[in-house]
Amino acid sequence: MGAATPGRASRHGVTIAVDSIRIGCASAFWGDSNAAAAQLVAHGELDYLVFDYLSEITMSILAAKRRRDPSAGYAEDFVSHALAPVLSTIKARGIRVISNAGGINPAACRDALVEAAEAAGVEFNIAIVTGDDLMDQRERLEDAITPMPGEGPMPARLVSMNAYLGAPGIVAALADGADMVITGRCVDSAVALAPLIHEFGWAWNDYDRLAQGSLAGHIIECGCQCTGGNFTDWHLVADGFADMGYPIVEVEPSGDFVVTKPSNTGGLVSPHTVGEQMLYEIGDPRAYLLPDVACDFTGVRIEQVGDDRVSVSGAIGRAPNADYKISATYMDGYRCTALFVVGGIDAPAKAHRIANAILARCERLFGEAGLAPFAAREIDALGAESMYGAHARAGAAATREVVAKIAVRHDKREALELFTREIAEAATGMAPGLTGFFGGRPNVSPVIRLYSCFVPKADVPVTVETPSGARAVPLATEGGFMPEALPDTNGTEVWQAGPDAVPVPLVRLALARSGDKGDAANIGVIARDPAYLPYLRAALTDTAVASYFSHLLDGEVRHWELPGTASMNFLLTRVLGGGGIASTRTDPQGKCLGQMLLDFPIPVPAVLAARLNEA
Repeated sequence: MGAATPGRASRHGVTIAVDSIRIGCASAFWGDSNAAAAQLVAHGELDYLVFDYLSEITMSILAAKRRRDPSAGYAEDFVSHALAPVLSTIKARGIRVISNAGGINPAACRDALVEAAEAAGVEFNIAIVTGDDLMDQRERLEDAITPMPGEGPMPARLVSMNAYLGAPGIVAALADGADMVITGRCVDSAVALAPLIHEFGWAWNDYDRLAQGSLAGHIIECGCQCTGGNFTDWHLVADGFADMGYPIVEVEPSGDFVVTKPSNTGGLVSPHTVGEQMLYEIGDPRAYLLPDVACDFTGVRIEQVGDDRVSVSGAIGRAPNADYKISATYMDGYRCTALFVVGGIDAPAKAHRIANAILARCERLFGEAGLAPFAAREIDALGAESMYGAHARAGAAATREVVAKIAVRHDKREALELFTREIAEAATGMAPGLTGFFGGRPNVSPVIRLYSCFVPKADVPVTVETPSGARAVPLATEGGFMPEALPDTNGTEVWQAGPDAVPVPLVRLALARSGDKGDAANIGVIARDPAYLPYLRAALTDTAVASYFSHLLDGEVRHWELPGTASMNFLLTRVLGGGGIASTRTDPQGKCLGQMLLDFPIPVPAVLAARLNEA
């Protein structure tokens, strides 16, 4: 990046110099704690408060709600529980708000927010950004659609179809004087990138700064996951979980930023908490593709600069491609999950015997009723390390209490309704020690499956609407990203294990965080010391990781290194049982894969093993 100069911005009609911008994130998903907004508004000293609500499954739920009620289709909690209690304080402190809570119906979200503001006795200039919802334009776009690798033709009956928009619409709304901006589907990081572009006057081809701003948004988009939540070394977060501090970034005009949280709150902000979040769900770290910039995080540097203050710099940006990613969802049958306790001697074996008997009984009844067998079935004895497959510890099979889980999928609702009725018979007609049917008879719910494709940006008009009217937003639609030109960042120093090598679990040498992208998952691994990388390279090969997860993996494994943070990122394809939002797996979003990998044995010199075992 070039030399940083203070930006100039207009706030409430007055042009001022801007040395840094403080942005706090109060939501990581629809259903996140409503305490976050109150904490950040009261104690965050914010310029901007942002919220991220949307996932693929959330979009399909909101689409279904709007079909039943034209005034629905947005994240109601955003208005009623997150913002309504703090609207007066937001107004008094001049905090601007940006959120993708609009979902499928940004206009309805705006109208509800106007009503809440009137009830609070305050007034805001509220803008909405539209253009992401493409359900009514499918036929027009049919010839322009390019399926993502591994996808076939677009399904016939869609529930939702949305483009991942970038920052331009939000920037245009802020330039028009909006105090609050409500969007539909946009990339999670755009709600933080947009105010930085607006405040600092960054150009749309200033790709390094756009990458840094996007990284700032990516770090805070999952809420307190970067402030000590979902952290490998959770035991270091002393007394923090009851009052977790929510994340704030202080961003300079150069794009460099500091991650922090409100003082006197729980949690932990360290290079490791921030580093784990940087690796979360990014795939190839050389090519984290966003609508406004292609980001390269391999050279990012993360440093502790104070108590609960971590500086982040070094992201590289390149011109993005010319397409929007489109996420569509469609109905694919029905699913049902039953849970019950099995206790006593040989509890895991009894759980599997009971579950298999229930399924066999149901399929016999299906045949008599002219119904097909289950489309998918999954049995787990939770408490006996079912998720670990062959890596389960020997004593796990001897546990005397487990939760039996049966997850099934079928094309016909009536088949699964039969299944829900037959489960109860197991309590009297099968092995002893069966109790605790959680929640009674389980519910049958539709399976919502994800379909991903690309559409040229030129075919997706974006509009911003303020109280003074609506206008089209100009977009850069040309592409420039060339993945084949990316440099290889993987190191070459690999330790050769000798006869004195001693295996230690990966957790002694590294931290790990995992998450999903459709039916793929990535596992980020951060070396506790850069000197450990040769040992990690020797043991954590793509082949070795694939073998370790062979009981779950139907695809392949590939990894990349991030030298700036002494870390590695592994991408596992077809590992979640058909897609996180449609899978019958116990861990459909890959949240436990990183924790499972931390047991992986890494050979190291005997001297190092002894030192690690003493620590």
